[in-house]
Amino acid sequence: FSDFGSCRDHLVNEGWADPQHIVARGGSAGGLLMGVMVNQRPDAFAGVVAEVPFVDNVNTMLDPTIPLTVTEYEEWGNPNDPATFEMMSAYGPYENVKSADHPALLVTAGLNDPRVQYWEPAKWVAKLRSETTGSRPILLRTEIDSGHGGPSGRYDAWREEAFVLSVILEMLNLAPPLSTTGDGGER
Repeated sequence: FSDFGSCRDHLVNEGWADPQHIVARGGSAGGLLMGVMVNQRPDAFAGVVAEVPFVDNVNTMLDPTIPLTVTEYEEWGNPNDPATFEMMSAYGPYENVKSADHPALLVTAGLNDPRVQYWEPAKWVAKLRSETTGSRPILLRTEIDSGHGGPSGRYDAWREEAFVLSVILEMLNLAPPLSTTGDGGER
Protein backbone atom coordinates (compact mmCIF):
# COMPACT_ATOMS: atom_id res chain seq x y z
CA PHE A 1 0.00 0.00 0.00
CA SER A 2 2.79 2.40 0.83
CA ASP A 3 4.23 1.97 -2.69
CA PHE A 4 1.17 3.64 -4.20
CA GLY A 5 1.45 6.62 -1.86
CA SER A 6 5.18 6.82 -2.54
CA CYS A 7 4.54 6.92 -6.29
CA ARG A 8 2.08 9.77 -5.76
CA ASP A 9 4.64 11.63 -3.67
CA HIS A 10 7.36 11.09 -6.27
CA LEU A 11 5.16 12.60 -9.00
CA VAL A 12 4.56 15.66 -6.82
CA ASN A 13 8.16 16.01 -5.59
CA GLU A 14 9.56 15.80 -9.13
CA GLY A 15 7.13 18.44 -10.37
CA TRP A 16 5.15 16.08 -12.61
CA ALA A 17 1.87 16.59 -10.77
CA ASP A 18 0.10 19.27 -8.79
CA PRO A 19 -1.01 17.74 -5.48
CA GLN A 20 -4.38 19.48 -5.81
CA HIS A 21 -5.02 17.79 -9.16
CA ILE A 22 -4.40 14.11 -8.51
CA VAL A 23 -7.24 11.62 -8.75
CA ALA A 24 -6.59 7.98 -7.93
CA ARG A 25 -8.62 5.23 -9.61
CA GLY A 26 -8.81 1.50 -8.99
CA GLY A 27 -11.29 -1.33 -9.22
CA SER A 28 -11.95 -4.61 -7.45
CA ALA A 29 -8.71 -5.44 -5.58
CA GLY A 30 -7.42 -2.08 -6.86
CA GLY A 31 -10.50 -0.62 -5.18
CA LEU A 32 -9.24 -2.07 -1.92
CA LEU A 33 -6.04 -0.10 -2.53
CA MET A 34 -8.15 3.02 -3.08
CA GLY A 35 -9.91 2.34 0.23
CA VAL A 36 -6.63 2.01 2.08
CA MET A 37 -5.38 5.27 0.52
CA VAL A 38 -8.58 7.12 1.52
CA ASN A 39 -8.05 5.95 5.10
CA GLN A 40 -4.28 6.38 5.36
CA ARG A 41 -3.80 9.47 3.18
CA PRO A 42 -7.13 11.33 2.92
CA ASP A 43 -5.33 14.57 2.06
CA ALA A 44 -3.20 13.11 -0.76
CA PHE A 45 -5.81 13.14 -3.52
CA ALA A 46 -8.31 15.62 -4.92
CA GLY A 47 -10.53 12.66 -5.65
CA VAL A 48 -10.72 8.90 -5.69
CA VAL A 49 -12.66 6.61 -8.00
CA ALA A 50 -13.20 3.15 -6.49
CA GLU A 51 -14.93 0.84 -8.94
CA VAL A 52 -16.57 -2.26 -7.44
CA PRO A 53 -14.05 -2.00 -4.58
CA PHE A 54 -13.28 -4.97 -2.33
CA VAL A 55 -13.51 -2.79 0.78
CA ASP A 56 -15.16 -5.10 3.32
CA ASN A 57 -12.49 -7.75 2.96
CA VAL A 58 -12.61 -9.05 6.53
CA ASN A 59 -16.37 -9.64 6.74
CA THR A 60 -16.52 -11.03 3.21
CA MET A 61 -13.71 -13.49 3.84
CA LEU A 62 -15.38 -14.60 7.08
CA ASP A 63 -18.49 -15.74 5.16
CA PRO A 64 -17.84 -18.99 3.27
CA THR A 65 -21.30 -18.82 1.65
CA ILE A 66 -20.27 -15.82 -0.49
CA PRO A 67 -19.01 -16.91 -3.92
CA LEU A 68 -15.23 -17.11 -4.20
CA THR A 69 -14.54 -16.68 -0.47
CA VAL A 70 -13.05 -20.11 0.16
CA THR A 71 -11.17 -20.18 -3.15
CA GLU A 72 -9.66 -16.77 -2.34
CA TYR A 73 -8.17 -17.80 1.04
CA GLU A 74 -4.84 -18.46 -0.67
CA GLU A 75 -4.67 -14.89 -2.00
CA TRP A 76 -6.21 -12.92 0.86
CA GLY A 77 -5.84 -15.24 3.84
CA ASN A 78 -8.40 -16.94 6.04
CA PRO A 79 -9.54 -14.54 8.77
CA ASN A 80 -10.74 -17.48 10.85
CA ASP A 81 -7.06 -17.71 11.83
CA PRO A 82 -6.55 -15.09 14.59
CA ALA A 83 -3.20 -13.82 13.24
CA THR A 84 -4.63 -13.45 9.74
CA PHE A 85 -7.71 -11.72 11.13
CA GLU A 86 -5.50 -9.15 12.88
CA MET A 87 -3.41 -8.59 9.74
CA MET A 88 -6.48 -8.13 7.51
CA SER A 89 -8.18 -5.89 10.06
CA ALA A 90 -5.11 -3.65 10.20
CA TYR A 91 -5.58 -2.56 6.57
CA GLY A 92 -9.26 -3.32 5.88
CA PRO A 93 -10.86 -0.22 4.34
CA TYR A 94 -14.21 -0.69 6.09
CA GLU A 95 -12.66 -1.36 9.49
CA ASN A 96 -10.33 1.63 9.32
CA VAL A 97 -12.59 4.51 8.29
CA LYS A 98 -11.90 7.40 10.64
CA SER A 99 -13.00 10.97 11.02
CA ALA A 100 -11.21 13.02 8.36
CA ASP A 101 -11.67 15.48 5.52
CA HIS A 102 -11.98 12.79 2.88
CA PRO A 103 -11.34 13.45 -0.81
CA ALA A 104 -14.21 13.56 -3.26
CA LEU A 105 -15.20 9.99 -4.03
CA LEU A 106 -17.04 8.11 -6.73
CA VAL A 107 -17.70 4.54 -5.67
CA THR A 108 -19.43 2.06 -7.96
CA ALA A 109 -21.22 -1.22 -7.36
CA GLY A 110 -22.94 -3.77 -9.55
CA LEU A 111 -26.15 -5.28 -8.22
CA ASN A 112 -25.33 -8.59 -9.95
CA ASP A 113 -21.64 -8.68 -9.03
CA PRO A 114 -20.70 -12.14 -7.68
CA ARG A 115 -17.15 -11.09 -6.76
CA VAL A 116 -17.73 -7.88 -4.80
CA GLN A 117 -21.25 -7.92 -3.45
CA TYR A 118 -23.04 -4.58 -3.83
CA TRP A 119 -23.36 -4.11 -0.08
CA GLU A 120 -19.57 -3.82 0.39
CA PRO A 121 -19.26 -0.46 -1.39
CA ALA A 122 -22.63 0.66 0.04
CA LYS A 123 -21.56 -0.01 3.64
CA TRP A 124 -18.21 1.68 3.08
CA VAL A 125 -19.80 4.79 1.55
CA ALA A 126 -22.29 5.03 4.43
CA LYS A 127 -19.48 4.84 6.96
CA LEU A 128 -17.36 7.39 5.08
CA ARG A 129 -20.29 9.79 4.89
CA SER A 130 -20.87 9.50 8.63
CA GLU A 131 -17.19 10.16 9.42
CA THR A 132 -16.19 12.83 6.91
CA THR A 133 -15.47 16.27 8.29
CA GLY A 134 -15.34 17.94 4.88
CA SER A 135 -17.91 18.93 2.31
CA ARG A 136 -16.63 17.10 -0.76
CA PRO A 137 -19.10 14.65 -2.29
CA ILE A 138 -18.96 10.94 -1.53
CA LEU A 139 -21.00 9.38 -4.32
CA LEU A 140 -22.27 5.83 -4.73
CA ARG A 141 -23.42 4.64 -8.15
CA THR A 142 -25.06 1.22 -8.19
CA GLU A 143 -25.63 -0.27 -11.63
CA ILE A 144 -28.80 -2.37 -11.49
CA ASP A 145 -27.92 -4.55 -14.51
CA SER A 146 -24.16 -4.80 -14.02
CA GLY A 147 -21.83 -7.41 -12.70
CA HIS A 148 -18.18 -7.15 -11.76
CA GLY A 149 -17.04 -5.81 -15.12
CA GLY A 150 -19.56 -2.97 -15.31
CA PRO A 151 -22.24 -2.62 -17.95
CA SER A 152 -22.10 -5.04 -20.84
CA GLY A 153 -22.16 -3.81 -24.38
CA ARG A 154 -19.78 -1.44 -26.09
CA TYR A 155 -22.02 1.63 -25.94
CA ASP A 156 -22.96 1.08 -22.30
CA ALA A 157 -19.28 0.73 -21.41
CA TRP A 158 -18.49 3.96 -23.28
CA ARG A 159 -21.32 5.76 -21.48
CA GLU A 160 -20.02 4.50 -18.14
CA GLU A 161 -16.47 5.65 -18.93
CA ALA A 162 -17.78 9.07 -20.01
CA PHE A 163 -19.68 9.34 -16.73
CA VAL A 164 -16.59 8.46 -14.67
CA LEU A 165 -14.43 10.93 -16.58
CA SER A 166 -17.03 13.68 -16.15
CA VAL A 167 -17.04 13.08 -12.39
CA ILE A 168 -13.23 13.23 -12.37
CA LEU A 169 -13.39 16.60 -14.15
CA GLU A 170 -15.84 17.79 -11.46
CA MET A 171 -13.46 16.56 -8.73
CA LEU A 172 -10.71 18.65 -10.29
CA ASN A 173 -12.97 21.68 -10.85
CA LEU A 174 -12.28 21.36 -14.58
CA ALA A 175 -15.78 20.58 -15.81
CA PRO A 176 -17.18 22.93 -18.45
CA PRO A 177 -20.07 25.15 -17.38
CA LEU A 178 -23.54 23.67 -17.56
CA SER A 179 -25.51 24.35 -20.70
CA THR A 180 -28.74 26.23 -20.12
CA THR A 181 -29.73 26.39 -23.78
CA GLY A 182 -31.64 23.12 -23.80
CA ASP A 183 -29.49 21.86 -26.67
CA GLY A 184 -28.82 18.53 -24.99
CA GLY A 185 -25.57 19.70 -23.45
CA GLU A 186 -26.87 19.47 -19.89
CA ARG A 187 -25.08 17.17 -17.49
